[in-house]
Amino acid sequence: MQSAIPAIKGISSMATRQVLAELVAGFQQQAGCAVTLEAVGGVDAAKRVQAGEVFDVVVLASEAIDKLIAAGHLQAGSKVDLVRSGVAACVCAGAPLPDISSEDAVKRAVLAARSISYSTGPSGVALAKLFERWGIADDIAGRMVQAPPGVPVGTLVARGEVELGFQQLSELLHVEGITVLGPLPPAIQITTIFSAGIHASVPAASPQWERVRAMLNYMHSPQAAEAKQRQGMEPA
Repeated sequence: MQSAIPAIKGISSMATRQVLAELVAGFQQQAGCAVTLEAVGGVDAAKRVQAGEVFDVVVLASEAIDKLIAAGHLQAGSKVDLVRSGVAACVCAGAPLPDISSEDAVKRAVLAARSISYSTGPSGVALAKLFERWGIADDIAGRMVQAPPGVPVGTLVARGEVELGFQQLSELLHVEGITVLGPLPPAIQITTIFSAGIHASVPAASPQWERVRAMLNYMHSPQAAEAKQRQGMEPA
């Protein structure tokens, strides 16, 4: 009897959960290979890989993938850039809609908000640096609410716990109870590239390695572009 083909096991950050679910479904239909992909906070995902938990493939922000490769957790040369993801702003559904059409408008909206939320991911780090550059970090420190890892900023906004939220557009699109104001203006847009890497434990050129590589090739191919755009991202 032929042995069952092992499923591809992966982990990703929450920012890519929706797009990867769509891409995995397309790949499974095409290749007939099962894939199980767990989505958690990006910081937690990296920690789990660093702690020795084994996944065939890891999808995180590009810099996080680089660090895991440098540390020997992922295979050198296996990195594939998948999507470019920008940051958007949101408010609770039914709330007044602040202007975010320019850098000055976003700054005014932040200063006027009773509370502001951002993520623990790379976009949140970049947003904090932006507030520092504007010279308002100290003024708004008491109003800043960092969403816990794996908890969408939009969820806090929908509950009324936070007035103005910033996160990857892909993470706001499917949250009920919020109004997405739109992406940040080009002058201050924060773009994160999300990439994939193959785990060091997967033997090079083994059947499993070939399956993972085929999946990444599919996710990087032109036929994956529409799915990425539907989920608020662009091909990398």
